[in-house]
Amino acid sequence: MAVVGFIGTGNMGGALARAAAKSGLAEELLLSNRSPEKARRLAEELGGRFVSNQEAAERADLLFLGVKPQMLEDMLESVQEALAARRERQLIISMIAGKDLAVLGKLLGEDRPVIRIMPNIPVAVGAGVTLFCCSDAVTAEEKELFRRLMSASGMVAELPERQLDAASGVTGCGPAFAAMFVEALADGAVACGLPRKEAIAFSAQMLLGSARMLLESGEHPGVLKDRVCSPAGSTIQGVRTLEERAFRAAVTDAVIATYEKKF
Repeated sequence: MAVVGFIGTGNMGGALARAAAKSGLAEELLLSNRSPEKARRLAEELGGRFVSNQEAAERADLLFLGVKPQMLEDMLESVQEALAARRERQLIISMIAGKDLAVLGKLLGEDRPVIRIMPNIPVAVGAGVTLFCCSDAVTAEEKELFRRLMSASGMVAELPERQLDAASGVTGCGPAFAAMFVEALADGAVACGLPRKEAIAFSAQMLLGSARMLLESGEHPGVLKDRVCSPAGSTIQGVRTLEERAFRAAVTDAVIATYEKKF
């Protein structure tokens, strides 16, 4: 059990706070936000407590930072005394975009244990991906505690920091691509006579089920594709059409474009 604090309870911070509450590992949940009413509502929902940035910084054993990148330095300056006053070991978890471990180390101190995370939107429904990397000061026990605390958010995966940007092209940007695919499938079904509501529901469920099959079986996606494509059947004709329209190349290029945009 640990005291868990959040400075920043926007959409992503709020989603991760809900996951922390579900884990059963939060002895106390401290929530702070620039908009106090948002943090108060979340505290009421989760049985946590609305606090100031300073109290969260001083009391939390695990402190999540979810402020906007341009606000980070000012926020840290405002809680510097609170961080310095703490005598017990404290793990900092940063979800701040664009701030790598080197930058965080300069701002927080090189000897402070820091985990940098990149969660995606589906963590809000417990089916997301949270990528993370750790500073050298993070212990194996702290890493395991973080994993368990975030387990209710979906998949939690550690990567070398140099691979985070490549992976986030799939996990972070991918939900937008997936939504476009569902919409396109639904458009096709509507064109063939299916009502819009059912077309979207069936397309989304199909995508969810296919993803689950791949995760649970561990099979290559091509195996599932081949299993559905019977000789001279409808599916192989659809696959042929997608290949003619450079479907795979377009998706690959989209992921590469997100990666290149970061540099």
